Amino acid sequence: MKEQRVKYHNNGLLLGLMKLLILCLVIIIPAFILFVTCRLDTVIVEGSSHYTNEELQDKVITKKTDRNTILLYLRYKYGKVDSIPFVEDIDIELVNKNTVKIHVYEKVITGCIEFMGGYMYFDKDGIVVESSNEKLDEVPFITGLSFNRIILYEKLEVQKKSLFHVILNITQLIKKFGLKINTIQFNSNLDVTLYSGDIKILLGKRDTYDEQIAELKNVLPKAKGKKIILDMTDFKERQDEIIAKPLK
Repeated sequence: MKEQRVKYHNNGLLLGLMKLLILCLVIIIPAFILFVTCRLDTVIVEGSSHYTNEELQDKVITKKTDRNTILLYLRYKYGKVDSIPFVEDIDIELVNKNTVKIHVYEKVITGCIEFMGGYMYFDKDGIVVESSNEKLDEVPFITGLSFNRIILYEKLEVQKKSLFHVILNITQLIKKFGLKINTIQFNSNLDVTLYSGDIKILLGKRDTYDEQIAELKNVLPKAKGKKIILDMTDFKERQDEIIAKPLK
């Protein structure tokens, strides 16, 4: 009986070693080869306008294991990753064993306001989508207004509800026509003034600014490089002339 127990024990040990060997052959060794051969050499970035390719790579590739294409792909596919300012989502595509393509989906931002020493950025619906200490030159900066409250991921509450639609009307039109407007300024009477570099544009007070801002698409390129004031307070559609005077 003792010899039989020893025999069963040896058979069980041999069976266990065989299973371990098969596991090594089927999983561990291929995984090791994959880890060694899938070294990340090339990164292609698409869709990033806010960050340079190098800046985006530094924000995406943050761990030692990210230098492996497979592990980087799996982490962004199934793992938890840190959010990146002004970026809605990141998608990693495996091009080959040494190359990945990073698809960047940026947050759609139409304007920003200053709040407690920082900047709050909102989208076309007036939802605050980002807060940052950085002021983006390409996003219109709104001044002259006070807000009831500013909470991240919630809609802006302006001092006067009708103003909310005015702000969205202006920022959406600026984006639609691709205008380089640095600042949207409201005065105490809620008259609107736009600033594009050294060009000051008086729009006055209206419910909507469609006609004026649509015309700016034609006017601003001609005024580029000049220090002038464009008075469009009384502008009407198909108007031939716009009052312009030197900016002091």
